[in-house]
Amino acid sequence: MSHEIPQRSAGAELILASASPRRRELLDQIGVRYRLQAAALDERQLSGESPGACVQRLALAKAQHVYGLAGAQAVVVLGADTAVVLDGRMLGKPADRADHLRMMSALSGRIHEVLTAVAVVSARGLSVCLSQNKVRLIELSAADADAYWATGEPADKAGGYAVQGRAALFVSDLHGSYSGVMGLPLCETASLLAQHGVLPLWKQRA
Repeated sequence: MSHEIPQRSAGAELILASASPRRRELLDQIGVRYRLQAAALDERQLSGESPGACVQRLALAKAQHVYGLAGAQAVVVLGADTAVVLDGRMLGKPADRADHLRMMSALSGRIHEVLTAVAVVSARGLSVCLSQNKVRLIELSAADADAYWATGEPADKAGGYAVQGRAALFVSDLHGSYSGVMGLPLCETASLLAQHGVLPLWKQRA
């Protein structure tokens, strides 16, 4: 989903509408300058809403919310939302150890989807894209899942695991964008930001 982008305005500041350390790391990786302003919104899935529609709606809502707070400032706002989907159902963050063990048991040895939507809002309009990725985990024993929970890593992760962390040992196959599974597909994100006049610092010097 995208809208026509009008003429660019110079000097716009990029704001990342997220508190995710993974997204900060990924933007740092490609050399984009930004500041943080997380958007506190209700992120529950609507009744009858598909996972893909949900993450796109939330990514855009986050970006629009922070853009509205900026008032008349010349800013570009980047929002994103990620969902782990198994059998058409979104898996949130594990509520506790037992919930995490159930998630890992359900994901064990199976292919699931990781969807990440990216939205950019500026004076030029708005743009949204959806990164769709498939991940297969190895067969996990209860002992593996329990040991992983004990590290503390999965407690705040959608789907109960982090592909860039210790759970990399569990990922046997990944089709799509690795950075998209982390939470911000860099190729697609850079393309959207360029439409709104934001380039990595090293490209600006070229």
